[in-house]
Amino acid sequence: MFKKIAKLVLKLLLFLFLTALTQIGGVIYILTELLVKRNIHKYRLKKTAIFLITYVCITFLIIPHIAPLFGREKIKDTTQIKAHSFVTKFLNRNYVHPELYTALEEIANSFHRSNPDIALVYLDASFPFIDGFSLLPHLSHNDGKKIDISFIYQDHNNKTTNKKPSISGYGVFESPTQQEYNQTLICKQKGNWQYDFTKYTTFGTLNKGLKFSEKATKDLLLAIVKQKQIEKVFIEPHLKNRLKVQSTKIRFHGCQAVRHDDHIQLK
Repeated sequence: MFKKIAKLVLKLLLFLFLTALTQIGGVIYILTELLVKRNIHKYRLKKTAIFLITYVCITFLIIPHIAPLFGREKIKDTTQIKAHSFVTKFLNRNYVHPELYTALEEIANSFHRSNPDIALVYLDASFPFIDGFSLLPHLSHNDGKKIDISFIYQDHNNKTTNKKPSISGYGVFESPTQQEYNQTLICKQKGNWQYDFTKYTTFGTLNKGLKFSEKATKDLLLAIVKQKQIEKVFIEPHLKNRLKVQSTKIRFHGCQAVRHDDHIQLK
C-alpha cells in the first residue's frame, strides 16, 4: 500500500514539474501513462521514448499553429532575432503576443542598421497558452507581453559578438562600480535575499573573455525605448545612468524581483 502511494506521489510531482517547466509536458506525461501498457517488453524505455517523440512533435509541429488561437505567436529565428539557446525553444518559452512580436522585429531592424553583424538575442518570453500561467522562475512572464533581451558583448579584440557569457544567458552581472548606485546592496539590506539569486542559474559560464559592450548595448536600449509599442523597460539603475539613456519608459523593477544587470526586460 505504501509503495503504491509513493509511486502515485512521485507521478504527481513529475506531472507538476513537467507542467511548470514546459506547460504541456505534464499532459503528455499523463497521456503516455494511460496509453502505454505495463506488460509490454522494455516498458520504461518505450514509455520514455514515446513521451519524448510525442513531446517533440507537439512542441515543434502542432503548438505553433494552435498558439495564435490563444493570442500568442512563436518567435522565429532569423538573422536579426535569435533565441540564446535551443532549450528556450524546446521548453516552449519562446511565445509572445503578436503586438510584441511586431515590436521586436522593428527593434531588431533599427538595431541592425547600426550593428549589422549583431542579432537581437532573447532569453525567456512566455508559454504558448493561458494568461496568468507563470513562466517559472519569473514573476511576470505570464501573458505573452514580456520578454528578456540579452546584453551585447565584445571579445578580447573589442569586437562586438553574438556570444554570451553564460549558458542560460542569465546570472553573469555587469555589477556597479564603487562610484555607481548599488541597488543590489540596498535590496539585500532590506531583506530581499533573492535579488541576486540568478547567479545560481547560469548553468555554467563560457566565453569568459567577453566584456560588456556599452556602445552596442546602448544602441539596443535606444532602439527599444524608441519603439512606440514598448511601454516599460527594466534595467538596473546603475546601467541606465552609465549608458546615459533617458526615457520615462525605463523603470526600476522593484526589490521583490531579481536584479537586471544581466539582461533587459521589456513589455
